[in-house]
Amino acid sequence: MRTTAKSSSSSPAPRRQPADPVLERVKDPEDLAGLDTAELAGLAEEIRGFLIEKVCAVGGHLGVNLGVVELTIALHRAFRSPHDVLLFDTGHQSYVHKILTGRAAGFDVLRRHGGLSGYPSRSESAHDWIENSHASTALSYADGLAKAFQLRGELADGSGDPARRHVVPVIGDGAMTGGLAWEGLNNLAGAADRPVVIVLNDNGRAYAPTIGGIANHLGGLRRDSQESPDSRESPDSRERPERRARHLFGELGLAYVGPVDGHDIAATEQALREAAALGRPALVHVLTTKGRGFAPAECDEADRMHAVGVVDPLTGVPTKAPKKSWTEVFGEQMGAIGAERDDVVAVSAAMVLPVGLGEFAQRFPDRVFDVGIAEQHAVCSAAGLAAGGLHPVVCVYSTFLNRAFDQVVMDVALHRAGVTFVLDRAGVTGPDGASHHGMWDSAILGVVPGLRLAAPRDPARLAELLREAVAVDDAPTVIRFPKAEAGPDIEAHTRMNGVDILYRAAGRPLDVLIVAAGVTARTCLAAARELDGLGIGATVVDPRWILPVNPHLTHLADRHRLVVTVEDGVRSGGMGTAVAQACADAESTTPVRVMGLPREFLAAGGREEILEGAGMAVRDVVTTVVDGLRAGPRAVAPELIEIPDVPPVVGKVNGSANGSATSKVNGSANGSANSSATSKVNGSAKPADRRAL
Repeated sequence: MRTTAKSSSSSPAPRRQPADPVLERVKDPEDLAGLDTAELAGLAEEIRGFLIEKVCAVGGHLGVNLGVVELTIALHRAFRSPHDVLLFDTGHQSYVHKILTGRAAGFDVLRRHGGLSGYPSRSESAHDWIENSHASTALSYADGLAKAFQLRGELADGSGDPARRHVVPVIGDGAMTGGLAWEGLNNLAGAADRPVVIVLNDNGRAYAPTIGGIANHLGGLRRDSQESPDSRESPDSRERPERRARHLFGELGLAYVGPVDGHDIAATEQALREAAALGRPALVHVLTTKGRGFAPAECDEADRMHAVGVVDPLTGVPTKAPKKSWTEVFGEQMGAIGAERDDVVAVSAAMVLPVGLGEFAQRFPDRVFDVGIAEQHAVCSAAGLAAGGLHPVVCVYSTFLNRAFDQVVMDVALHRAGVTFVLDRAGVTGPDGASHHGMWDSAILGVVPGLRLAAPRDPARLAELLREAVAVDDAPTVIRFPKAEAGPDIEAHTRMNGVDILYRAAGRPLDVLIVAAGVTARTCLAAARELDGLGIGATVVDPRWILPVNPHLTHLADRHRLVVTVEDGVRSGGMGTAVAQACADAESTTPVRVMGLPREFLAAGGREEILEGAGMAVRDVVTTVVDGLRAGPRAVAPELIEIPDVPPVVGKVNGSANGSATSKVNGSANGSANSSATSKVNGSAKPADRRAL
């Protein structure tokens, strides 16, 4: 029997717990069926308190999940997961779903190594069908699943047959600004015989308020419902009131139910059941409030505390004063450049503040274009801006540029458009896991004709390289930096043909050239100092522009016995691969060993923890160098050089000598010595000036 419940208050969640917590009795969605009205309201209150306590303690997506508490309870009462398929778009709004499907205990290690994922995860639960953490995907997943179930005779058809299965994508109005969502919607709406229940969670926001025509249309539907609060009828009554008779979704062919108060469990459940009984594609328009029940989130005009680090659960204030991030450094420099050049404009895909454009937007509001969650459009539109005489700076997270690769190639590079891409969260990002590591950009973008890619090692180089990038008006340029503390500047000893020389071991031969990409410079410098203590002469260079390869690097490579490249992108196809190819093309006989991230999906965890696990720590660089020098074939002096034994790093992708050459992952084509190799390396006569660069 359906129950009714009043909307919960939007005041701060009480900190006390009832004597008999309802949440402790809900271990599975089936446990929701027996709860009465008061218990459902109590459960919603408890879940909000739980989210505030746990997410504030470890960090994560808070505001968005506070807004879907009642909606998620209603979904699990109206449908039978995992028999019925619930798909959350974007997946960061799945915390309540995780709680209701028996994973509450995992929130103490949310988004940590080996802990609970911040997104749906198929390895965690049968209730998670997909692992989507990039927006606008759920409708396409739903279309494919519905087609599969229909062909197998399993898709629900409105008959009420419990053996049949419903497909229920839950998508936010922010995600509806993405083009992929409309491609999916077009196919769903055009299949009258393939019922799918689309839940549109409308809170008026992505991070900031949702923009564009769809936002205006949904706003009109909200206003209509407020003007006629008692006009909600059966979805078969399409004429009420007249001003809503021609809404967009009906024109596409979808049955439309709503708007419904998404904080009223009974009303939402009823709307979902009505839509499921229609036997045709339907959209349930649910109104929610992002950050509901937590005053600091509700009062946060920026993004309703969409995602937080560790914060005080009463005030929402970070427990530790944050150190200046790369994003903040970029924001300051972007503001300065905006004042220097009135032709520089900024483009964001629904993330003006997260990518550091707050200052620029405040100072130059007419020169910031937020296009919604639509990276393809952002890049193609930027090409148009460049054609119109401006210099656009497209600011996105590194992992999200993957979606617009075709536009980078065909609309920017082919047209020789002066567009600068700023890729925040490049390399290993940490707690958001596999989908958010920005580890593919160098490998993907390295094949784009004319494109130049820079990786600053410190704030001063970011300022310098950003100005160099926006000065290029006939080709795409890219700046990449991580989600991390920016740290102090690292000054170079000298700059040679655009390459910064960061370290040269005094009085040592030119044993190894270590090429550091961006922020890996600190690791490489620490490794060089350890190598110096082992009697090995290292040179550390920062090419600044890592792609295409600076020809001076091949000159430096030819003067050393070994080259080791270090980057926080995938090893296959990145800077190191390009350096090795450049050396081969220059007929250099110096072996090149490439260190980088493995070609696999990396789990969540701390940034340094992940890098160490991937074989990118100081010790790994030292081991790779020592192993490479053992393998030869070149030496620097006629005398014998002692190469110390360094214990292998077992299981590391970038590790060195640990058995035969076939065990190498990051070795060069020269192979490596086995564990019984002598620690002596015969030198061959070389000119004395090899000690000088």
